[in-house]
Amino acid sequence: MTKLLASLALALAVWGQADAGITPEVQRAIERGLDYLARTQSRSGNWWANGGAYPMSMTALAGLALACEGSTPAHGKYARNITLAVDYLLSQAQPNGLISNPRNDDRYSYGHGFAMLFLSQIYGEEEDPERRERIKSVLTKGAEFCGNSQTKDGGWGYVSAKDGQGFDEGSVTITQIQGLRGAKNAGIVVHKSIIDSAMSYIEKCLSPNGGVKYRLGDGGGGERPPITAAGIAVLYNAGQYDSKHLPKMFEYCKANISLTVQAQGHDSYTHLYYSQACFFHSEEKWREYISKIGPDLVKSQMSDGRWSQNYVGDVFSTAIALIILQLENGTLPIFQR
Repeated sequence: MTKLLASLALALAVWGQADAGITPEVQRAIERGLDYLARTQSRSGNWWANGGAYPMSMTALAGLALACEGSTPAHGKYARNITLAVDYLLSQAQPNGLISNPRNDDRYSYGHGFAMLFLSQIYGEEEDPERRERIKSVLTKGAEFCGNSQTKDGGWGYVSAKDGQGFDEGSVTITQIQGLRGAKNAGIVVHKSIIDSAMSYIEKCLSPNGGVKYRLGDGGGGERPPITAAGIAVLYNAGQYDSKHLPKMFEYCKANISLTVQAQGHDSYTHLYYSQACFFHSEEKWREYISKIGPDLVKSQMSDGRWSQNYVGDVFSTAIALIILQLENGTLPIFQR
């Protein structure tokens, strides 16, 4: 018990300083995690979740984690890995604009949204003219697909509105919003009405106590902490820093989100967005958050560099842990204050 308390005190001391930044201990954890992702990438350039599922989402998230380090398709330790990931995602783009392959992904909207986000962050760093033009084309058609697959209420479901008979829900909607914002910020044409309608969907899902429901309608279920945290992040992405909804949404998250990374189904997903919410809010809010979650992440990393805390798979939890730990790098536009 004495050793445990001493270790915890040391970790809190390292993370508790307002100007601590990324310490050597954290940097070593980041390097081990990035190396794990690099060596588990397939020869085709992709990653998978458990059982070979969700190749687009896993490839985009792992690519984001590597890009947060500062590598680009042309420069850095992970340049080759990022290039392979980009090429894989581009190879899966469909004629209708969907950046995914419906034959091997029964929830292709997630993959589409995360692919949009990753490619939009890489687009400005691509130095090869032909590949840059290809990324631009795929993102442009991808944004059009988002508009065509959006439901009448402004949300998105696991598949397009047509394929899903109009079903939509909050977590997929968040993924599309952030992907579209990334594309728009990169200079891709994104119709304002698509994002406005989506933001309205999230606001309509808000309950009086600040939580965001799973989806609209009577069968929408109760508030969900992960979706609420994600809602805060995209409000900031959309530039709505003074939104009247933010205070209550933060209060709800504070009451319902534990500042530890546990082996629970949606825990990694929750912190993917709650970390961004705290980071965008203020330096004080970020330090309060990272001083708690940071030591927990460092302690829970496995010896081979991965984090194994989510039923989706180790690539998922590892990529998210690395994104959180590298937010302060400020390398990707979507994660900049």
